[in-house]
Amino acid sequence: MFATDDLQQRWWNLEAKLTERFGKKPDMETVLFLIGIQETGLVSDKISKEQKQDLMHVAVCTILQPSGYYLPEEKDADGWPHFKQIKELPVLTLPEQENFLKDHVLLYFQQQEF
Repeated sequence: MFATDDLQQRWWNLEAKLTERFGKKPDMETVLFLIGIQETGLVSDKISKEQKQDLMHVAVCTILQPSGYYLPEEKDADGWPHFKQIKELPVLTLPEQENFLKDHVLLYFQQQEF
């Protein structure tokens, strides 16, 4: 079995859990959006496009933090976390980028004991 096969199987398992919980199969953007909501605690009936992008940014910084790419700096007056990039992200092809993110998302959910 290849490492990518294991990664894909673990990703499918996560998708199945999220589908069961939310009733719809999530794509990567949706998963990042959910992580962003979890990390910020934002609860709102209306979320602007800019807020969605900000939530996904918070998610990416959060999931890449354990690998040493980002450090949390502070929370602003609205409670939004801000991060400092401390090392360059690797240059990857699109499929490699997706696997890189999937691996970090899976680690996040593992740490959250989901």
